Parts: sequence; C-alpha cells; structure tokens
Amino acid sequence: MATQPDPRSLLYRSGQLSPEEAQAIAAETLSQCDDGELYLQFIASESFGFDDGRLKTADYSRDAGFGLRGVSGEMTGFAHANDISVGAIRRAGETLRLLDPATGSVAAPPRHNNRHLYTDASPLDAMPFEAKVKLLETIDAAARARDPRVSQVSCSLHASWSVVEVVRPDGFIATDIRPLVRLNVGIVAEANGRRETGSFGMGGRWLYDQLFEPANWNRAIDTALEQALVNLESVDAPAGEMTVLCGPGWPGVLLHEAVGHGLEGDFNRKGTSAFSGRIGERVGAPGVTVVDDGSLFGRRGSLSIDDEGTPTQENVLIEDGILKGYMQDRLNARLMGVPATGNGRRESYAHAPMPRMTNTFMRAGNDDPAELLSRVKKGIYAKSFGGGQVDIVSGKFVFSCTEAYKIENGKLGAPIKGATLIGDGPTVLNRVQGIGNDLELDEGVGMCGKGGQGVPAGVGQPTLLIGGLTVGGTA
Repeated sequence: MATQPDPRSLLYRSGQLSPEEAQAIAAETLSQCDDGELYLQFIASESFGFDDGRLKTADYSRDAGFGLRGVSGEMTGFAHANDISVGAIRRAGETLRLLDPATGSVAAPPRHNNRHLYTDASPLDAMPFEAKVKLLETIDAAARARDPRVSQVSCSLHASWSVVEVVRPDGFIATDIRPLVRLNVGIVAEANGRRETGSFGMGGRWLYDQLFEPANWNRAIDTALEQALVNLESVDAPAGEMTVLCGPGWPGVLLHEAVGHGLEGDFNRKGTSAFSGRIGERVGAPGVTVVDDGSLFGRRGSLSIDDEGTPTQENVLIEDGILKGYMQDRLNARLMGVPATGNGRRESYAHAPMPRMTNTFMRAGNDDPAELLSRVKKGIYAKSFGGGQVDIVSGKFVFSCTEAYKIENGKLGAPIKGATLIGDGPTVLNRVQGIGNDLELDEGVGMCGKGGQGVPAGVGQPTLLIGGLTVGGTA
C-alpha cells in the first residue's frame, strides 16, 4: 500500500523553508512582541456551476502563503506573502520593527488540542471530475422533471481543502487540515406569467460522499421546489408591529447577525456593542440561552483549533437571559483579562485574526412548536430568511424573508411575499415569549462577513415566538 504524503510537505518545500527554520524565524522576528505567530497555509479549492442545462463554470485553484503577526500592547503589526520562504518571512519581519517593544509579560501559548473534528482526506480528490459534472446534470434533469412549472434550475458544487500551521516564538506548533464541501440548488418556477424562486443548500467539513447520496440531493431539489411553488401562491405581506413565529434552523441567521456580532470581544473591549459592560446583567427573556460552539463534529463553522492555535470549545454567551461572556481571540482576551475562547479566525494567510463566531445558536426550550403557533391570533410565520443588514453598535437589523406565511387564529394562512423583519437584537431577546423544543442547526451553507473577511459559520435555533416585532410589507 502506498503511503500518503505528509500534508505539511505542502507548507515546507525543500530549499524554501524547513520546520526548524520556521521556528527559528518566528522566535527571531517576534522576540520583541507580547504575542504573535507565523501562520502558514496551503489551500486548494474547486467550484462547479451548472445553469441553463449546461456546465457554466469549472474553477480550480491552489494557493499557499504565510501571515506574520506581532502584537505589542494594543498595537498589531502584520505582513503576508504568497511565497513561503526564509527570505520572504525575514522581509515581513522587518515590518514588525515599527512596533514599540513589548513592556508587559509575554503571553502564554495556547493549550494543545487532542481532538480532531473532521477527516484529513481531501474532498477534491475523492471524486473524479466526470462524477461531479454528472451529479449536477442529474440534479438539473431531476428538478425539471419534478413539475412542469419549473422553468430554470441552477446548481453548484464547492469544495476546499486547507492545511494550516501555527508557529509561535515560544516553540508552540499546531497543525490543522480542514475539508469543506457545499451543494446548492436553486429553482425558478413559472405559472400564469409569474416567476418565483426557491433555494436550498447543504454542506459541512466532510467529503463529497454525503452530497452524492440520492436521498440528500433529492431532498435539496424537493425543498427548493417546494419553496418556489409556495411563493407562486404568495400574497403581499402585511405591515406593522405584530407577533412573529420564527422557524427552527436557518432562521438562526437573525440571531447570528443581530446578537452574535455584538457578543464578539473586540466590539465589547472598545465599548461599541449594545452588550458592552453588561456581564451579569439580564439581556434576554428567561429561557434564552445562546451558545457559540466550534467543537461540534463536522459542522461548517467547526475548527479543531482556531487560527491562533487555540482549541475551540463550547462558549455559553447568554444563559437563561443573563449575559455570561464574549467570544475572544488572544489579543482582546489578554487586554480584557479573560481567557481566549477559540474564536480567533481569519479568512486566509493574507488576513490577521479577529474575534469571530463559529457555530452560534440558541438552545432548545420546553415549548411544543404547535402550541406556540396556536398562541398567535394574528402574525406571521417566518420559515426561511435571505439577506439582512445589522448595525453592531445598536443591534438594529433588517432581514428579508424568503418563505413566510400569515398566521390567523393560531393556524398557518396564505404564504406571503416581500416581508422584512425590522428590530434590534437586545429588544428581540427580551421579547421572546416561547422557545420550542425543536432545536435545529442549519444545513451547512453559511458565510459570515466582518472587517472585509469572510469565514464559514453555522447558525441554529428552535422555533421562537417573538412578540411585537416590526414587519415591513407591501399590503
């Protein structure tokens, strides 16, 4: 049996950089800093797009580089290059001379981690090119055969495989190998001169195998088609302040945006979050418990270690409505006098880390979702969300619903189109009137943006009954 090459060989190439040289250069260039690391990364990615009955895009890329970061007090120096070599790293180290020499104690290294949350194998190599194209062709044909109202189908496959190594000046070294896959299906249905869309996606930190299982890609087709057909029957959304019942799973993206970002350490250290300085205070209704957990097996937002080498963990941010803590990278944790929480993340070697969410969700309650629905005399049921915007300082948000229904006298009514939810995170947390026992995490397609960086993230929640939320509509 042939032995598999060591993935680290993609970072350390003969004559360019050795592991011993990386340790020596990290110690040399970061000797005057409180904290910092040499971050090495190799990443391969591919993307296939199928539209209008044919393969439209087939992209493949490989990249490798390093980021060198030094921290002195509150100052950060950072340089990067796509050339992993002794000379390039030394040149990057010259940037750190602009920092004031550290005067405090040097930060201790992260603890080592013995948990690995996903396979080391690469999804890019697990299936031949022809099989990936055939899957998209099959999905396209199957979706068009489902219903005569289907007028357009688009589907895509995405995968990446990354090898990262964190090298610190104190001798700490941590390596992680990260797979990631995603399948998306979009359907346009047309009837009586009206066109509506539906979409569904799934993925995680595993190989392509699960996406190739007929039960999974058929479920993606069925869910996207159902949403499109429901929207064909939709009426204009009502407007005004009303009770909103949010479905489980992906609607947790509202929690992610309206509350999660406000619980990241940098905003709170700087006093710019609606939650700043409120540890120990009630910030939500009784029963509201919000968790960020990057240690869930195989999830899109999961990491064995964060991008500073800190092991991920379960972080209870809000417990029974009481604010317990924030998500921290090493810099903000040190300046705030608290432990790092495994939330230091970066988009790639070309970016410095910052506090970011992993998988953020609200824990289940004890309410029967059907009973929560029966409580609503007049309102809306928001089953799925699209895009949204949030202001971190105030927590104010605007979210559009991609699938929603009227609720009348405790029963689901007509589907509605054009509904937006308007409010602010702190207020919403305090207006939660019921928490379902049906927690779901999203299907694994989320991307989180912050400071110009995008990272994969997970969301989730049970069914939530929220009183007095402003609904923007057209009726």
